[in-house]
Amino acid sequence: MKINKKILIAIIIAIIILIISTIIYYKFAKNGNTTINESDEQILQDILNISSYSAKIEIEITSNKNNNKYIIKQEVQNGTSRQEVIEPENIQGLVTEYDGKNLKIKNSKLNLTTIYEDYEYIAENKLWLNSFIEEYKNSSNKNMKTSENEIILETQNVEDKYNTYKTLYIDKKTKKPTKMVISDINKKDTVYILYNEIKIS
Repeated sequence: MKINKKILIAIIIAIIILIISTIIYYKFAKNGNTTINESDEQILQDILNISSYSAKIEIEITSNKNNNKYIIKQEVQNGTSRQEVIEPENIQGLVTEYDGKNLKIKNSKLNLTTIYEDYEYIAENKLWLNSFIEEYKNSSNKNMKTSENEIILETQNVEDKYNTYKTLYIDKKTKKPTKMVISDINKKDTVYILYNEIKIS
């Protein structure tokens, strides 16, 4: 009889643990977790395989002293990255182009062009979507969460002296990025990028 009681108690404990584990699993699955279904996996792969895009974005950059806002057009195509400032007015028309080797800066108002040869520029530019994608692919410090409406990709660049965190939000319905947030080591937001218009090809 004692053996049977022990077995019965063990079975009851196992059932309780299973029930608790199931409740915890579904609670996290509802509120956002690292599990991903087949549809989400396809969206993720599409984002990670972006090679060309054009976007109109709003950027808010916060420092200890200032808070600056910009509206910018970005375009990445055939290995060339182009960025044009729309606002603020004092730097409107400022264009940067990078072909993987040379950086060209143009000011349409002043009709000036400057070229920097063998310039390692894009790899250091945190404002580009393709820069985030490459960092996410190669990072050993990354995380993915899903919710009912979003896929959230997170990465931490421990090699950066500022130890920055980047978070990209992807809308499941449109299958496109909606915003990217860059934070410092204290998780304080320093750059907020809103993708108002984005075309992916």
